Amino acid sequence: MTFQGWPDEALDFYEHLEADNSRTFWQSHKDRYEHAVREPMELLLAELEPEFGPGKIFRPNRDVRFSADKSPYKTHIGAHLEAGGYVQLSADGLACGNGLYQLAPDQLDRYRAAVAEDVSGAELERVITRVRKAGPEVVGRDSLKSAPRGYPKDHPRIELLRHKGLIAWQEWAPAAWLGTRAAHERITGFLRASQPLKDWLDGHVGPSELPPRR
Repeated sequence: MTFQGWPDEALDFYEHLEADNSRTFWQSHKDRYEHAVREPMELLLAELEPEFGPGKIFRPNRDVRFSADKSPYKTHIGAHLEAGGYVQLSADGLACGNGLYQLAPDQLDRYRAAVAEDVSGAELERVITRVRKAGPEVVGRDSLKSAPRGYPKDHPRIELLRHKGLIAWQEWAPAAWLGTRAAHERITGFLRASQPLKDWLDGHVGPSELPPRR
């Protein structure tokens, strides 16, 4: 079988889950989730693997241990690609991301040093312009309101220095193409267009070298 997009049933499933986020609803509609939501994602990841590496689908259950919202299920399906990239489907449509969503302390130090340095910082600005021109947006996450400690407020790249995460992101509202091969084309188009940002982050920031939190 080949990936042919997601059927309307997938969007309907999430619309109803948003209205009734309960174990009762989930159990009575689990077959629809498996057939209309998860199975197409599995087919998609299998097709993306030769170029973007293996993919992993995130579990549908929410971690509610430290959340005031005790809704048991996520209202979207998300998958991460080993070589970089994120794909998400919800009632709102399709979304894709790429980059470093949350920088660990050692990554943040390397990121800020590279942004501040004239050559690598200017390169990042060119990369962002290139990615945006291709379609995806480039956005910062968890940004400081002022300059980070040790950096001047009038630094020419102060906006980039404030970010604690940097990603390319693109969203598409539901439309007929979502149930066709065109969905595959939009996803691969995004991943290729956002690759320069991923390459810059890999080259100047890299993975965290800190031990995982317990």
